Amino acid sequence: MGVRVLVLYVIKNIYTVFLLPPGIFIVLLLLLAFYLRRKDKKSTRLVLALTFLLYIFSTPFVGDLLLFPLESRYSPPEKLQGDVLVMLGGGAIGDVPDVNGTGTMNGSSSNRLLTVARLARASQLPVIISTGQVYPDDGSEALIAKRILIELGIPGERIMLDNNSLNTMASARNMPALLAQNQFKNPVLVTSAFHMHRSVRSFAKYDVAVQPYPCDYMVNARQTLYLNKLLPSYGGLHKTGIALREYWGLIPTFF
Repeated sequence: MGVRVLVLYVIKNIYTVFLLPPGIFIVLLLLLAFYLRRKDKKSTRLVLALTFLLYIFSTPFVGDLLLFPLESRYSPPEKLQGDVLVMLGGGAIGDVPDVNGTGTMNGSSSNRLLTVARLARASQLPVIISTGQVYPDDGSEALIAKRILIELGIPGERIMLDNNSLNTMASARNMPALLAQNQFKNPVLVTSAFHMHRSVRSFAKYDVAVQPYPCDYMVNARQTLYLNKLLPSYGGLHKTGIALREYWGLIPTFF
């Protein structure tokens, strides 16, 4: 039985790595390079270079390597020093059934929302949800988030919405007026750890100083290297994509 389980495990891993994206594309590119090797050496080298890049960016090792500097820049404070919690959104699905309504948050948004709910219950601070509806099928993330927070026990009168912000910079641009309107001076910013550096810099551009409270971590603080981290996977490519998007998004915050 032990041998059979081991064989099934190996077969499953081979299937997952090489017959599903992105591994299948790496295999196909290698086959293309093999086909071109005698006909066009320049094209062969180009295909091999693209294959190598796809492989590298698809490994969890590289994804973690790129995400770690972003996630380790800030740590959750031991004590909140603010008068309002500000949560940045990260996406929602508009027309799916939920426990008591329609629409739900995606993974990162759910983690941010859960963190805000726990902090709001413990601190009794009010909450600002800053996120808008980017695409027609997203649903209003701010309204969905408010509904869920109320279900989790946060009074509706303590929840304020900025549902006109379509990205991080827009949230930062809209925040000074919203804070002044409600006489808040020390916002505690809650967002994913990988997103916090860009968010803090974006808010600083509009003279909003925040206390960062990162959550939704994707990378362990202590890195461990093992075989699966060197194999291409969707998860590895997803992490790399998130990291590269954040580094790209940092550029406007320097100007």
